[in-house]
Amino acid sequence: MKSKATLILLSLLLTGFFTFTAKSQPVTKKELKKLAAMMAGEFSSEAQSKQDTSYFHIKLRMKPIWKDRTDGYWFYVEQSLATKQTKPYRQRVYHLFLDGDTTIVSKVFEMKNPLKYTRGWEDESKLAGLTPDSLTDRQGCSIYLHKRGKKMFSGATPGKECLSSLRGAAYATSEVSVYPDKLVSWDRGWDKEDKQVWGAEKGGYVFVKERKFK
Repeated sequence: MKSKATLILLSLLLTGFFTFTAKSQPVTKKELKKLAAMMAGEFSSEAQSKQDTSYFHIKLRMKPIWKDRTDGYWFYVEQSLATKQTKPYRQRVYHLFLDGDTTIVSKVFEMKNPLKYTRGWEDESKLAGLTPDSLTDRQGCSIYLHKRGKKMFSGATPGKECLSSLRGAAYATSEVSVYPDKLVSWDRGWDKEDKQVWGAEKGGYVFVKERKFK
């Protein structure tokens, strides 16, 4: 029987998060643009949910917005259960920008009255009232991404800085790996004793890219 440590190691390998030994590569505006293109699109975890019923079938959409800005790339982000796409459980704005020679930051923002922007990825007129100064910074929840090889970026939130009170949590962590054809995301909540209280337990959600957004 495999030890608990072995099972954890296998889980990390399978979900694409076993990347901490890889050396961060230099990133420039070219890599930033490449990552933005990889992130823009509609993604689905349907395949994973069919293989393992402990995972839900989730739809993830990341729609580029405010394309005339010169301070990086901005996205309207919406996540929902495939069976409840008119009632998303998470709506955010991401700001993607360079931070130094080896790091790309994905800064996370919340919005007021998010439900009025539902399906804004499909109907851009719904996002007309959304402006940068109307957003609230989720401090400590930014993801710091690094280039790993030619076609992959990975990163995570820093330590315990992303505070959360969801389902008894004290803080949350997010780990992300972005590939040309998929995105692996592992969001988890932890209590004050560092015990997991929400989120997938076996590994990250695997979102397969179904179409590109421009």
